[in-house]
Order: sequence, then C-alpha cells, then structure tokens
Amino acid sequence: MAEPSAISIIPPVVVLTLAIVLRRPILALVIGALVGLAFVDISSVLSNFAAASLKVMADETIGWLILVCGSFGALIALLVHAGGALAFGQTTMKFAKGPKTSLLMTYFLGVIIFIDDYLNALTVGETMRRVTDKFKISREMLAYVVDSTAAPICVLVPLSTWAVFFGGLLVDNGIAGEGQGISTYIQAIPYMLYAWVAVLIVPLVIFGVIPLFGPMKKAKMAAQAGQPALEQVDLDEVQTPDNYASKAIEQEFEQAEQQGKLYNFLVPLALLVAFTVYFDIDIWKGLLATLAVTIPFFLVQKLMPLADLLEQMINGFKCMLPAIGTVIAAFIFKDVCDLLLLPQYVINSLSPYMTAQLLPAMVFLSMAILAFATGSSWGIFAVTIPIVMPLAVAVDANIPLVIGALLSASSFGSQACFYSDSTVLAAQGSGCNLVSHAVTQLPYALIAAVIAFAGFLALA
Repeated sequence: MAEPSAISIIPPVVVLTLAIVLRRPILALVIGALVGLAFVDISSVLSNFAAASLKVMADETIGWLILVCGSFGALIALLVHAGGALAFGQTTMKFAKGPKTSLLMTYFLGVIIFIDDYLNALTVGETMRRVTDKFKISREMLAYVVDSTAAPICVLVPLSTWAVFFGGLLVDNGIAGEGQGISTYIQAIPYMLYAWVAVLIVPLVIFGVIPLFGPMKKAKMAAQAGQPALEQVDLDEVQTPDNYASKAIEQEFEQAEQQGKLYNFLVPLALLVAFTVYFDIDIWKGLLATLAVTIPFFLVQKLMPLADLLEQMINGFKCMLPAIGTVIAAFIFKDVCDLLLLPQYVINSLSPYMTAQLLPAMVFLSMAILAFATGSSWGIFAVTIPIVMPLAVAVDANIPLVIGALLSASSFGSQACFYSDSTVLAAQGSGCNLVSHAVTQLPYALIAAVIAFAGFLALA
C-alpha cells in the first residue's frame, strides 16, 4: 500500500474475533493474513501468502524459535519420563499447604527462572500444575501466574534474552553506543512500568486483595466443583492442537518413573541456566550444552535405554509443534500487517498528541495496541524503533522513559495477546486451553496497562 490507512486495522480485528469465536488461533491468524493480502492485491492472494510463508520460514528468528521450542519440549520430556519433574512436584507439595502457598511457590519459581520467557513459561507451568491441581486451582489461574512472571520478569532482568535482543536494537539504531546497549537498557528498567505493575499485581490477586472476577472467577468455581471450565472440553472428545499437546504431556506424566530423583530435575535446570549465561544469554547454545550433558547423565544412571531416551526426545519435540505453528502463523500475520503499513498508521494517528510530556504515554499506548494486534513482541519493535526514537529526540523527551514505555508495551503484548508466543507457551505448560487462558488473564493485564499508562503520564 502506498499510504497508511484505516484498512490496516481490519485484519487484526478479524484475527481477534475469529480467535475468540473459533478458538483456533492458527486458523484465525491464517484467515487474517489472507484478508490482509486481499487488500494488497486480491488477484494474487495465494501466491503472496505462499511467498510470505516461505519468507518467514527462511527467517533466522523462526529457525531459532523452532529449534529452541522443540529442544525445550525434548528436555521437558526427558525430565518428565525420568521422574525428575514428578519428584519436584512431590517435593513442592510438602511445602504447599494450600491454594495460596502453592500459587506463591509458582510465583517465586517464575521470578527465579528469569533467563528466558520460553524457559520460564514451559518449566514453571509444567512442574507446578500437579501441585495446583491438588488444591483445585484452575489451570487458568496457574497460567495467569506463569504468564505474569514470564515476559514481565525477563524484561526487568538485564541478564535475559530480552535484554540482549533489545540492547542490540538500541545499538543498531544509534540510540546507544557500540557495546553500550545493555547499560542503556539498564537505565530504562525503572521506567518499565507495565512489567513492574504486572509482576506486583500477582501476589495481590493470590491473596484476594484484587478479587477474582469475570471469566477467572468462573474458572475458579468450575475447578473447585471438580469440573473443567467451559473451554476445557474433554481431551478424548475434541483434539484441537493445544489439547493434543496437553494430553500428550499428561500421558508422559502417567508413564513417568515413580521413583524419580529430585536431582534429575534440578541438575538439568541448573545446567541450562548456567550454560545460557556462559554463552552470553544464548538459550539455543545453552539448550544444546544442557542436552549434551543430560543425556549421558541419564544413561549412566540407567534411567532408560538410549532408544527409549531418543524416542522421548522426539515425542517432546512433537508436543511443541502446536506452539511452533501458532508462532509461525503470527509471524506471517505480522509481515502482512507490515505490508499494510499498520505500524505507520497507528503512529501517524497518534503523532499529533506526541509532545515531550505525552510522548511516553502515547508510545506505550500505540505500541501496546500494535503488539496486542499482531502478536509480535520483538519483531514489531524492530520496525517501529527507527520511527519512535528520532521523534523522541526531536521533541526532547526523556529517552530512558520512552525506552521504558517501549519495553512496557512489548511485555504487555507478550502477555495479553491471544496468540503471542509467551501466551501460547504459558497455556501449554499449564495444561490450559489457549483461548481460555487468554480470556481469563486479559482483565488483569488491562488493569496493569491502565496503571502503567497513568504512570507514564505522571512521570513525563
């Protein structure tokens, strides 16, 4: 399209509507992409979709994501099948005396595993849901706690994959000097208001200071009655992609070694964190090194034959395919939104209000809308930072505050969007239906967003 226009808003509206109605996020994203491509050139929709999908599959980020998610699935399958995850859950149950303490343990575990939101979402949800199930806590509530300590925590910690990525963006766009990306990032951490508020709200929800309401309250009542929420249909009756993954992991736990040892869970996780830090926060290299040590570590203990071990790793990789498919579809959709100039339209629409005082709040608002609509927490900012930051310099705005607004919007999009990678993985790790998780946590994410918006207005 030659000029940004309101037409660019239609595909995100289509995706959000279909995701709620159909409860099939991949299908909703594909249809939304096709609708967007029809606006670009209706005579070449299929060929343009084929080109866009091939472009995404050739992207290094997507290749990295497939390898990381699949390898996480393989590692989790090993931890489960060897009985390590079960032993961790059983150990945790000794300290969890009730619903509140079990959720608090989930919260603190999420804070501790700060290195990467993928690692956080998959590990915390998978290991804690046996504990929370014991106290009839809804899977939706577990997924909310997990998601609230995934991206928001990673944003606030400079030793995370988020800090490395955004620090690199700041250097690439001339906002920080060579080698100063992380230090500039650290200066903005106090101003990442959404992440701070989202993390601090969780204990208030756990202790009932902020009461459960709406869909989350219905999920709680259903769980306490021993019945699944409306969205959590019987896995034997309906095989949606995310249900398939959850059922597969359930079967793995049923077949897990009942006499598993706690160190078979803690040692691989400690290695993963240590190797990731050692390789300059490269989670893929950390995973490779962890698997390279964990496999012989399990073989020496004769926990399972080599053939069985490899089969479990393959099954674990398969369990991640629904999550991988959703994120790939989201990247295709994001590229279509770029073709329609959606980022430029949103920014142009809000630019008349972008004074030095209003800029941080407007940046947070516009970027949060974009991140929520496209499901892209990282990619959208590679496109918009070159537009936003020169504007911030031109109006003499507080640069760390504007960077904080950008990162706040990114963490909001990661947590709130129905089809973002973090939301998908938090739901999958917690054994919760994706749309059910997204609908129940959205009101709490919006509360944090409103508080953050007011904060940016007050600080400017």
